[in-house]
Amino acid sequence: MPRVSLNYIAIDPEYCSGKPRITGTRMPVATIAQLYLEMGESLEEIALEYDLTKAAVYAAMAYYYDHKAEIDRQTAESRAWVEEIKKNTPESPLAARLKTIRDER
Repeated sequence: MPRVSLNYIAIDPEYCSGKPRITGTRMPVATIAQLYLEMGESLEEIALEYDLTKAAVYAAMAYYYDHKAEIDRQTAESRAWVEEIKKNTPESPLAARLKTIRDER
């Protein structure tokens, strides 16, 4: 398993589909970046909420900025794949019923 960013970031095809993650966890670097950049959580809040060290969270962001284009591309591909699955999957009976209830209000 190759080590990246000292001891904080790992890339291993056996975990998280080979995407960079915080070593010793299944927390992808892309998730840390999304929580920080898109959802506005502070890095300290992320560390506390997910029981991570501040050093690991900061290392994840450093790694993200060093590999931004690649990580953003992987994230966009994953989101497109999920949308394709949603589009091609029939609505569940529960989801249909909940939609009906919401529409009745």
